[in-house]
Amino acid sequence: MTKVHESALTVLSGEELLSVYEWNTHRAKHFFCSRCGIYTFHRKRAAPDHFGVNVFCLEDFDPASVPVRATEGIGMSVVDPNARSQWPGPREAG
Repeated sequence: MTKVHESALTVLSGEELLSVYEWNTHRAKHFFCSRCGIYTFHRKRAAPDHFGVNVFCLEDFDPASVPVRATEGIGMSVVDPNARSQWPGPREAG
């Protein structure tokens, strides 16, 4: 997955075949192909002006051409202490 600003993402075809999954606050929106079920991209909860994009859905993209950073999901917090105030999302109380 890679993160791109919403102005940099254009769906060229198949938009009518996308299904959206939302839960809880409905801020994050995850899009899947309604035919094959592949996750294509999602609007990020903590950065709603950005999308997380499944690079394997990009035409002519070579994932070996970019560095990879492993992430241990279990240790990740849903609270970002550096989140911008204009972004909706979890905040520490007080």
